[in-house]
Amino acid sequence: MSRKPVPAQSGERSRVEVTFDKPQLLPQLFGEYDSNLLMLEERLGVYIHARGQRVVIEGSAEAVAHAREVLQELHSRVIRGEEIDGGLVDAVIAMSNEPTLTGIIRAEPNGEGNPPIMIRTRRKTIVPRSAAQTHYMRELVSNDMIFALGPAGTGKTYLAVAQAVAQLMTGSVQRLILSRPAVEAGERLGFLPGDMKEKVDPYLRPIYDALYDCMPPEQVERRIASGEIEIAPIAFMRGRTLSDAFVILDEAQNTTPAQMKMFLTRFGQNSRMVICGDPKQVDLPGGPGASGLNDAVTRLEGVEGISLCRFTAADVVRHPIVGRIVDAYEGPNA
Repeated sequence: MSRKPVPAQSGERSRVEVTFDKPQLLPQLFGEYDSNLLMLEERLGVYIHARGQRVVIEGSAEAVAHAREVLQELHSRVIRGEEIDGGLVDAVIAMSNEPTLTGIIRAEPNGEGNPPIMIRTRRKTIVPRSAAQTHYMRELVSNDMIFALGPAGTGKTYLAVAQAVAQLMTGSVQRLILSRPAVEAGERLGFLPGDMKEKVDPYLRPIYDALYDCMPPEQVERRIASGEIEIAPIAFMRGRTLSDAFVILDEAQNTTPAQMKMFLTRFGQNSRMVICGDPKQVDLPGGPGASGLNDAVTRLEGVEGISLCRFTAADVVRHPIVGRIVDAYEGPNA
């Protein structure tokens, strides 16, 4: 890997050399055609030259120190068996800017070397990719009811589904109940073709996608057939008590206050309930003022046993352009 050095952004020019052990893991660390190193160069304004187990980083002193920290963190993740891709590289760069995360990702700050925060499912091990995700993943195991608020791409629903799958696998809950409002963006079920399942499945597709990412497809289908996993529109929740279950409501901003109250009062013994939504993306005719999510947050913030986790565009963990799009829509000219 050899390219023209990137000019230092500011401050005194610095050069540091890092030597990694376990050379068999370096192709995963560097990425195909050194794509991960190229991303570090672009994001941090440094020049990186790799030869064998030795990596030389050049640039401003601050940028070089930052790049070395990120490379070392990525290396430790490779050793733990995590798959390194562009999204994770971006996430580690973002997390390295969060001083409150010192000691959280590598081990708990008590110094006892506890394992990092993670969710283990049959198909993958999921770790936080932002400070807000770290807080959210902690709340998912410590509170009975969690509201996850923020824009698309921040992992609200995905992490909730992953935690639900993990708890189903360990037997701490007996079933998963995954729900969404079935009327969005001006479309109504009566005008869609097919039976009820065919009508609502397109609205629930993101939940299916998250399930298939955490569990083999044949297991998903088998558990849906047995009733261990139930995916249904919110109207199907009326009159029920949801006990021994992990319950997720997605796109909650598109519920009415009456629907939200009905859903929240379904809560039963030995259950956990996660309500995910973006308060700024309400598709109901009355706008944000008609949203059951916004109404519930106003009423329930500070109530014991209920946690509110807020995400921003800075926590978007999809392609970086998604975060920039969110910023453009929510900025001063929005």
